[in-house]
Amino acid sequence: MKILILHRVPYFKIEYHRGISHDRHEVTYFGTDRALATLPPDLRCERVSRPGTRSAFEEARDWLTEQPRDFDRVISLSEYELLDAARLREHLGVPGAPVDQVALARDKVLMKQAVKEADLRVPHFLPLPRFLEQDGRVPWYGRTVLKPHRGASSEDVLVFDTPGQAAVAITEGRSGVAPLDAGSDLEDFEVEEFVSGPIRHFDGLVQGGEVLILSASEYVGTCLQYAQGLPMGSFQIGFSQETRAWVSRALAAVRIEDGSFHLEAIVHEGELVFLEVGNRVGGADVVATVELATGVHLPSYELRVLLGEPIAGKLPEPPADRRWYGWFVHPGHHLARRVFRGLEGAVVFRSSPRVVAWNELPSGAPLPDHITYQSGETVLAGIVASDTPEDTREYIVGLFDSLSVRTGPAAPTTSEQVFA
Repeated sequence: MKILILHRVPYFKIEYHRGISHDRHEVTYFGTDRALATLPPDLRCERVSRPGTRSAFEEARDWLTEQPRDFDRVISLSEYELLDAARLREHLGVPGAPVDQVALARDKVLMKQAVKEADLRVPHFLPLPRFLEQDGRVPWYGRTVLKPHRGASSEDVLVFDTPGQAAVAITEGRSGVAPLDAGSDLEDFEVEEFVSGPIRHFDGLVQGGEVLILSASEYVGTCLQYAQGLPMGSFQIGFSQETRAWVSRALAAVRIEDGSFHLEAIVHEGELVFLEVGNRVGGADVVATVELATGVHLPSYELRVLLGEPIAGKLPEPPADRRWYGWFVHPGHHLARRVFRGLEGAVVFRSSPRVVAWNELPSGAPLPDHITYQSGETVLAGIVASDTPEDTREYIVGLFDSLSVRTGPAAPTTSEQVFA
């Protein structure tokens, strides 16, 4: 089989060799030089570099116009290039999920509308242009969320006290989101009701519309708080058959039929309220914690699903000794342009027998200038395990309450030294 992979996620996050035989198949990786540099040097494959100045679809289309060839599959496991892969499949006539189907799991307005039509509860929501046309007069009161349709990592997400405040701030160009304040990109945003309660994420694998693997977890902190500079994590919890059925209905509503999924919901007054979903694996250490708990490496089996291999009945058995895993990350992007000098309050937690993985930046390393959950980039990332969900949560909460980050000024660049 000839396989084209739009390569964006670092190779070690996916480990493509675990799901695709590179000896049996002809695999081509299409990505920027930075992305291609993450490929193992001895991996049997073709590497095709793209500039990265336009979309992956546009650059792949132009490359294939100049150097025509056929592919049996076009795959992307990056949230940011799922639509590019779908467009390229349609352009080349390659089997796989079409653009309109993929868009349901990428556009937050479309997905909530679909889930609502499936009689599952969603927050009240409106596309931003329609919200502004109504001058903030909407069927909800209180806190109001502004977010991009297709954003990730809670970038450009804002919470206002009331719909009216949101409308005034956006109309007067003082929302704090640069494109909106410049009067552009209104159609790329939505506004929705803020629903309070614990936030859960459901991760797993689906093939032919059947959920084969499901893991449930509850966040400690939120993605929005992480974007603002606070640590976050999650811990695995049990779930009922009713919850499994709810997840299946939500996935069916947005037509996620094959591959991995990462679904988020809010528990409000005992009821699950759909928040958003992606046809991809979760970030941070979701993949690792799911594999530790279930024995299933989600990207590997997703790749097999996307190649058309039936996997029901072929999944590994979960470990006999059931443990409850969690992951944690401490941000550093809010301290950009400084260097890491260590953690205060970490000694007891670092040496705990509950720790499965602890990845701390080395002292003197520069702090990231962008939101990242990636170990080796952010201040701290790790995995913990306990005998109960409550114990796992207790460890993460205690860690966050105790930690503080020491930083120092970054060394001046040559130009700064010259003009100091």
